[in-house]
Amino acid sequence: MVEIGGCSLVGMLGCQLWVAIGKALFAEFLATGLYVFFGVGSALHWSSALPSVLQVAITFNLATATAVQVTWKTSGAHANPAVTLAFLVGSQISLPRAVAYVAAQLAGAIVGAALLYEVTPGDVRETLGVNEVRSNVSTGQAVVVELVLTLQLVLCVFASMDSRQASGSPAAMIGISVALGHLIGIYFTGCSMNPARSFGPAVIVGKFTVHWIFWVGPLTGAVLASLIYNFILFPDTKTLSQRLAILMGTAEMEKLAGVEPQKESQSSSGNTEMESVCQMA
Repeated sequence: MVEIGGCSLVGMLGCQLWVAIGKALFAEFLATGLYVFFGVGSALHWSSALPSVLQVAITFNLATATAVQVTWKTSGAHANPAVTLAFLVGSQISLPRAVAYVAAQLAGAIVGAALLYEVTPGDVRETLGVNEVRSNVSTGQAVVVELVLTLQLVLCVFASMDSRQASGSPAAMIGISVALGHLIGIYFTGCSMNPARSFGPAVIVGKFTVHWIFWVGPLTGAVLASLIYNFILFPDTKTLSQRLAILMGTAEMEKLAGVEPQKESQSSSGNTEMESVCQMA
């Protein structure tokens, strides 16, 4: 094993990888918490000013754009288990990272909902914006609506973040896609498109009636959107072995390693380079 500056190359790469993952998980936690706090907060029923559909849609738009702008270079700004699943299906994220992302997102959603609950007067909290299916909408219809809403969102996320199709921050376009979903989805299910958004308030108020709809619909829509974008509209050239490496997480380590170390006699120059990389991490 090659030693560089008193620590192994593998150890330094592992340290760098864990630092990057830690930052990414915190970014997902933060982005989802902000999204839930501001988005769900806009849907609360204040007697002095009942929320309109347009107000809620615009607020979710702005909350999404803000969360994406702040975190997209750190974690990819998923802030949504459905988006994370779509990236997993599209071989753009490893399975271990995807599981960790979802855990961070759910934790962020719970904290965001809990904070909103604590700062909101008791007569305004009610069900804290928990997603509910309208009385004249069947569960089947609700699932299909959530599926379609999430499908268009995930397609927009892929197109906005694909370097082959767009450059610059995707915040504005993803925010518009979220607003679009709310402008119609509110009438059917209160519009979720994001299992974490539904999960956080449900945990805080203990209301899980038909909660499964807000997992099945969005996750199914996300998988379909990923298949459509990554295998039909804009297929990539990854081989099966490359996809398996990404799935298992080995590709991340290989990417950090870059090329294999040259000769041990060149370790002095490698030391300077690796120390610089660690400082950047």
